[in-house]
Amino acid sequence: MPDMSSSTYLSNRKRAEGLGAAKSGTEHYWGMIQSSVALLILVPLFVFTFGPILGASFEEVQAYYSRPFPAIVAALTLTVSWLHFKNGAQTAIEDYTRGMTRKLSIIAVTCIAYAAIAAGLFALVALAL
Repeated sequence: MPDMSSSTYLSNRKRAEGLGAAKSGTEHYWGMIQSSVALLILVPLFVFTFGPILGASFEEVQAYYSRPFPAIVAALTLTVSWLHFKNGAQTAIEDYTRGMTRKLSIIAVTCIAYAAIAAGLFALVALAL
């Protein structure tokens, strides 16, 4: 008996109008573009705010990161870069793995990224306060 599912009645154009099999490809791609542009701005700012304090004493570093601008730049750079890593790694995992390995790998990468963000922000807050 022929397959009479609803997809057999769709034209090629109607099948292609969706966002792909995962229904989130366009959103994921747009998020990667946005985080890339943000990192184009944040990484040079971080280098120029982190560089002058590199090698200073703990008290100098603590006083420096008590100021809002270097602390905010460091926090934003840390957060955006780990989220960008998570999304890029997730894309690679989705492209090259299948089944339970895919699911566990995505969960592991997500946990690592959020744990690194939490640890970095905690260290920054502890340093600044």
